[in-house]
Amino acid sequence: MDHLMSFPGRFTEQLVPDHLHTLSLSFLSDRLEIRRGGVAANIAYGLGRLGAAPVLVGAAGADFADYQVWLKQHGVDTDSVLVVPGEHTARFVCTTDADHNQIATFHAGAMRAAYTIALRDVRERVGGLDLVVVSPNDPAAMLRHTEDCRTGGLPFVADPSQQIARMGRDDVRSLLAGARLLFTNAYESALLRECTGWNTGQVLERVGTWVTTLGADGVRLERAGHEPVVVPGVPEVAVSDPTGAGDALRAGLLAALTQGVPLTPAAGLGCVLASFALESIGTQTYAPSARAVATRLREVYGDRTARELADVLGRSR
Repeated sequence: MDHLMSFPGRFTEQLVPDHLHTLSLSFLSDRLEIRRGGVAANIAYGLGRLGAAPVLVGAAGADFADYQVWLKQHGVDTDSVLVVPGEHTARFVCTTDADHNQIATFHAGAMRAAYTIALRDVRERVGGLDLVVVSPNDPAAMLRHTEDCRTGGLPFVADPSQQIARMGRDDVRSLLAGARLLFTNAYESALLRECTGWNTGQVLERVGTWVTTLGADGVRLERAGHEPVVVPGVPEVAVSDPTGAGDALRAGLLAALTQGVPLTPAAGLGCVLASFALESIGTQTYAPSARAVATRLREVYGDRTARELADVLGRSR
């Protein structure tokens, strides 16, 4: 859950240089928004909207009930979420001032128990898993679930995101080894190379495809032995809120890939879904119709791409 507040003044004007060693500040916020969030839940929401059958795996607190109902209403299987009594669902609390400076705190809460979940149990419950996305989570959980995939023969996607900066070299290398896809943004791609000590070619020797999101410029697709391909983003998007656009992109791309669509048009669907997310406030509020998605696909990427994705859109909610 994200608790987002705004402070109409400037943090810097409240700081007294000679008293920073005894800092004690309080800001009167003029706005509070409480939004559903979490990378895995955001991706699952997008997959659910496209008619896939996402299974959410993670740990939540005793306050998860309303969120669970919301996700189920949008096509997400939440029965493999571990609810930890006495804990809160992971929480991000952030105050932003008039200059867009931020003071934030992240409370992991129940997320710390995610490492206890075995993917073997999830697979047995649902009868099989087509693709596992290991998104930012408690580092121990990310390592366990990646290893569960390797030992259990499950194809998986490495999506380490902000946890790259927190984890050591050996652990980050472990998250990549054998991944069918790797997701990063442009900054994280540089950070990943620095953290692992591998150059681009060495990373591509260990993952099937490296997908790098480029913001408004779209995505770069890289595979060993192939020239990089850049799929342009949707132009002239009226951005309301950038948060969660990358998660929507992942959902669109993955929904298409799991239906056998080639990577390039799949990335096009990801970019289109991300554009609708950008136009909405919140990470789980975009709800375009299949017709609206198809129209934007055709306008940006052409009739052929729209035809290649017709079956995927036919499953949309």
